[in-house]
Amino acid sequence: MKRILLPAGGAVLATGLLAAGLAGSATAAAPDWAYDTMAKDAPAAIEVAQFWLAANEHTNNLAKATPYTWENKATSKLKVSGGYSPDTKATTVAPIGEEKKVASKTKNINLPKTIGKVFFVDSEGDLKWCSATSIQGKYKNLVATAGHCVYDEGKNASVMDNWVFVPGYYQGKTPYGIYVGKTAYTHYDYAVYEDNDRDYAFVTVYNGIQIGGGTPKLVSKADYDKFEGAKVDKHVQVDKAEFDKGKLDPKTQDYYWFEQGSKSQPTGPDYPGAEVTKVEVSKATYDAAKVGKGNGYKFGEPITEHVTFAEADAYLKKQQANAEKYPATVVKNEQTATITHYYVQAWYKPGKDTKYFRTDFYIIDGFLKDVGRLGDNVGGQGIAWNQKTGSKVFVFGYPADAHPDGHKAYTGVTPKWCYGATSGKTYASAAYKAEEHIALKCAMTPGANGAPWLIKYSNAKRLGYVNGVTSLFHDQDGNNRYDYSSSPYFDGETGAVYAQAEKNWSGSLK
Repeated sequence: MKRILLPAGGAVLATGLLAAGLAGSATAAAPDWAYDTMAKDAPAAIEVAQFWLAANEHTNNLAKATPYTWENKATSKLKVSGGYSPDTKATTVAPIGEEKKVASKTKNINLPKTIGKVFFVDSEGDLKWCSATSIQGKYKNLVATAGHCVYDEGKNASVMDNWVFVPGYYQGKTPYGIYVGKTAYTHYDYAVYEDNDRDYAFVTVYNGIQIGGGTPKLVSKADYDKFEGAKVDKHVQVDKAEFDKGKLDPKTQDYYWFEQGSKSQPTGPDYPGAEVTKVEVSKATYDAAKVGKGNGYKFGEPITEHVTFAEADAYLKKQQANAEKYPATVVKNEQTATITHYYVQAWYKPGKDTKYFRTDFYIIDGFLKDVGRLGDNVGGQGIAWNQKTGSKVFVFGYPADAHPDGHKAYTGVTPKWCYGATSGKTYASAAYKAEEHIALKCAMTPGANGAPWLIKYSNAKRLGYVNGVTSLFHDQDGNNRYDYSSSPYFDGETGAVYAQAEKNWSGSLK
């Protein structure tokens, strides 16, 4: 496989693309993987789920989405060249569990429960979807799809907004729940150079959410703390009069806070009108601080946040560069990673540009229900790389768009499949920065973007091994209809990206 290197001197391009998972100095070789955060925490994930599910099942945003066509169009005949030389040994990772064997004498294909649609908002603000599948991972929380179904290329390059996976999706319904994306992993060359020979992505997702009834309800902090279901807190800017009143009430004083402006002046706690805010410090400084009222005294209890391993590593990297600015304590163990923040008091005479805030607390009783991990609910396909080309594969996806000539063969409502042997040659499309795709004769249309290519698929178990994802659609015979699909070849670098993604915990939404 070709490998695009960093510019001379190892300088990293300054772009708005996925954050590269670099380790060591700026002159280190480019890694195989890159990542970016989607919904950063449980409250953010709940808001994403609400965006898609707030209305009734016939009019929710899921039902309004249309297939993501990216830049797909009929292309000239693809250039065919030599075959592949695997870069490392052939590797497989087994699927999650097995489904019950279906007793049947027919030759019908049993569709896997793992497949579904990913929904997102693109850079134009449009509601879109692609195809995808659940796959094996340490915490049963991983989705495989095309890179362009996660990351919006071009002028407004960024990770897609409000990204979710819905296995078994049908006309606005979510039979196994909706799974909000937490962290997206792709190849470094795709993230930085939009290299479509690396057009694949692996996304960790939170536990599933299922819709119920009701609406978010404003409650007291005490009721919020006691509630064990979905909940969220929101920061609301208020005026100085409300802030002063709230701070005087023992029931609410802890939930009013401020951000000092540029005209604020440091002072002592006994100065008339002085107000306290917090300054983050190291654990050692916090432990040595006094309890009470004064500059440098403890400010409340430490705050611990659960994060992905990638987020923890990113924080540690920042800490190595500037420990004073990033003093929190990072702890990683086998199942999770945490970042704990410690604060002391800082007293100020407020300036005219000081901003005041109130924290409101909401419970979502009966509206959103945590239904557990993706892999526990629908299973997960295995994954394989450095496999021999020419293998027989099944491709499962949701084609929807018309062919280039306008003929519309699919609706996108239900999944379809293709079957055949992949090409033993490489296929190139200069228009799409693809030089080493594998191809399959398949008449699916856009909407099947991101569809898994499964080798060794068991019709009884409905499980196999992902060995590609649909990236591009082609018109090889020139009749203005798609007749081939192509995928990046999964090699050892694909395995390295997968290895970074599969070990990260996402967590529940409680």
